[in-house]
Amino acid sequence: MKAEDPGNKFLVVVNPNAGGRLGERDWPAIEKILTDSGLDFEPVFTKYRHHAIKLTEEKIAEGFRKIIVVGGDGTINEVVNGIFARKNTAEQISMGVIMIGTGNDWGRMFDIPADYAEAVELIKNGREFIQDVGCVSYFLGDSKHKRYFINTAGIGFDALVVENTNKSKDKGKSGKFSYLITLFKTLMKYKTLDISVMAEGRPLAGNRLFTMSIGIGKYSGGGMQQVPGAVVDDGLFDVMLVNKISKAKIIYKIKKLYDGRIGELKEVDLFRGRSIRVESKDKVMLEVDGESLGHAPFEFEVIDEKLKVIVK
Repeated sequence: MKAEDPGNKFLVVVNPNAGGRLGERDWPAIEKILTDSGLDFEPVFTKYRHHAIKLTEEKIAEGFRKIIVVGGDGTINEVVNGIFARKNTAEQISMGVIMIGTGNDWGRMFDIPADYAEAVELIKNGREFIQDVGCVSYFLGDSKHKRYFINTAGIGFDALVVENTNKSKDKGKSGKFSYLITLFKTLMKYKTLDISVMAEGRPLAGNRLFTMSIGIGKYSGGGMQQVPGAVVDDGLFDVMLVNKISKAKIIYKIKKLYDGRIGELKEVDLFRGRSIRVESKDKVMLEVDGESLGHAPFEFEVIDEKLKVIVK
């Protein structure tokens, strides 16, 4: 598995905790598939939240330019942030994914196979696709931070569901059924928020909003389509705003979140933009690619740098 030039082999970033520790259990089988495929690779293992950011940044500094993520959407997001932590190298990197998460929404968008051998074959023989990357600034207390993302971000109800889902995962509860239980429990206690939204410098909303989704990709929450028209390389965010809506209607119409017809609801507004600003008097929280972050105000932008991903 060793080569003189790291640029000639794959860095494999493995999250042992992904998919309810499926990453740990299945790594020996995945390692054998990678070895048998003839790929030259070096594995590294995450030990704590955000560790993949640090590992990726360090290995890129050593010369790695090809990366395989073994994990879910959160691990992918961390690797992406490690890639973009280093200036002027992102467009030299290519990234493939072996999915082991619970949602796998980024992989769903590109129809990445769940079978490990098929995923490795895709990485070995697939094509490179250049997709958009978003960046959001947010606050933790008085401190301003930023995060890159390649799939979706959620504000309000979405962010609270993700926060509660991640708490369940920490307790060993994961999967689609667990996610839906968390969603309904969160819904029963949730109240709408006073959120002001600006796109390209003009006001779009300043009302009691239930939730908001900003997407480069169209899937989130294990297959929901909150921004069903999203195109990953059009240079724009697709945005969904859900205005004040009854909880009974949300439950009754939840199928529309999965079949791409959410825009049919009168309480839903869909639009596109390259830059979005969100402000609120309430403590509005944020999630990106399934990772809970900080609070408003938020500023979103599609950045000029792109990312090469390996797809069919």
